[in-house]
Amino acid sequence: MLEVRHLVRRFGAVTAVEDMSLTVRRGEVVGFVGANGSGKTTTMRIIMGVLAPHGGEVLWDSRSVDAAVRRRLGYLPEERGLYPKQAVADQLVYLGRLAGSSRSQARQTAARLLEELGIEEYARSPLESLSLGNQQRVQVAAASMSRPVALVLDEPFSGLDPQAVDQMAQMLRRDADRGVPVLFSSHQLDLVERLCDRVVVVDQGRVVAEGTPGQLRGEQDPVVLIRLEGDAGWLRDEPGIEVRDIEGRQAVVRLGSWTTTDLLRAALSRGGVHELRPWQPSLAEIFREVVSDASGTEDV
Repeated sequence: MLEVRHLVRRFGAVTAVEDMSLTVRRGEVVGFVGANGSGKTTTMRIIMGVLAPHGGEVLWDSRSVDAAVRRRLGYLPEERGLYPKQAVADQLVYLGRLAGSSRSQARQTAARLLEELGIEEYARSPLESLSLGNQQRVQVAAASMSRPVALVLDEPFSGLDPQAVDQMAQMLRRDADRGVPVLFSSHQLDLVERLCDRVVVVDQGRVVAEGTPGQLRGEQDPVVLIRLEGDAGWLRDEPGIEVRDIEGRQAVVRLGSWTTTDLLRAALSRGGVHELRPWQPSLAEIFREVVSDASGTEDV
């Protein structure tokens, strides 16, 4: 199990990470979600020893992570860094050898990863000859060459087409099914919702929400869809509720201090109600809501 406990990291007068704590269990895929500058990359760099924390600790199986453990972690950094003119397979074999594999083991691992990611045809091609999306797939393969005990991936899906996203998601799920903890950051919240067992939402260097997508939905005020006989515009003026979306006779409403009965009673006093049912918000909507609540700002 990979654990981060109460991390603090400052850059001059700016606190980039403040009391950051999270856990990634064996066999679990955890999405690390936050706006740019929220502390995700800094936290990952601390996990990997690229940056030293000013407070807190990183643990693997309840023991402090040292250089020996970090050599067994697979890492995809924000700054990509393979050799552009070297053949793809040669680079992967080289990285496998650095991690302690025999040449034959490294070749087998490289071949398997290239096949899983759908880029085996480029094994003998220089990296720079590949599209940016395929170069990204090679970077993820490189992170897995050490037969890692855990994966820490900073934006692994950026720049990928839908087919490549699906192939990489399947590979990460297979890694998790083999017991490897997977932590990855992404702005693609629909993918995070589909792939992850749990989601950690961060804002201004702090964890502001954590749980399964279902748990995160359960922590928010109920949201309902209501379809009226007349125009729904009057809902905007009602205190105690928040109109999330409105179009003609239909609205999506966050109930706040109201109950469903309160809403139904108010709507019936103004005419007929054709439909009233729970509305399941997307992870993107949950993210905007929890970050807005944490920073004390209104959605705009």
